[in-house]
Amino acid sequence: MTAPTTSTATPRSAAGRVPSWPLLLLAAPAFVAIWSGWVGLGELTGFGTVRPLPGIWPGLELDTTITLPIGVETYAAYATRAWLTPGVPDRARRFARTSAIGALALGALGQVAYHLMVAAEVTSAPWPITTAVSCLPVAVLGMGAALVHLLRAPGDKPDLAPAERPPLAAAGESSPVGRAPAGEPVGEPGEATTAPGDHHNADAEADLIARAREVIAAADGRPLGRRALARELGCTEHRARTVLDAASGNGGSAGPGAHTREA
Repeated sequence: MTAPTTSTATPRSAAGRVPSWPLLLLAAPAFVAIWSGWVGLGELTGFGTVRPLPGIWPGLELDTTITLPIGVETYAAYATRAWLTPGVPDRARRFARTSAIGALALGALGQVAYHLMVAAEVTSAPWPITTAVSCLPVAVLGMGAALVHLLRAPGDKPDLAPAERPPLAAAGESSPVGRAPAGEPVGEPGEATTAPGDHHNADAEADLIARAREVIAAADGRPLGRRALARELGCTEHRARTVLDAASGNGGSAGPGAHTREA
């Protein structure tokens, strides 16, 4: 008999198999309603047919009401995608989140304004609404250009997903005493320590041992290895071992001459 096989599929891969075609059914009626609402609002606020190239192409005509649904809703979708995509720089993600929510809220207000005016049989929008709607194409262009610039700006660190962030230290393993800055290399055995001043200085050595004793006391009886102590003091594991012996009373002087390389 053969052993039963177990599935190796992860939740992430299973989620990747969820079909996306139902989004078309969701988007189709929304597209019709949003498009007609923006076009109707444009007609009430002075948008209409224009000749963009007089003297060059006199017969060319363009209905400017279509600029509202194309500009506002396209930017809302683009900013939402930038907001939710992993690895986007932090500044760009924050800008995309704020502007996406603002664009979606602005689109909803535009639909509300249009339907209220139609229900009230208004044939021309009030001037505050006309002023706001006429500024939308310029605002959308500015936000789109700013978002693209932020997405392509060099030197900006990406906003890491929770799974990509470095794990926190376990409870009881860390203490604010003597912690080295995050991200700095600890170093190799035999290298100079990161204690203030010259490590040959007796005062600096005594201060390091005193800090080690504080860390040991904060551990409240729990075993404290040289790796955990090295992280707390910001020094190498080799030096932490010597300091640990001196602070625990198991060795003599903790000076450089007492360092011994581990096997």
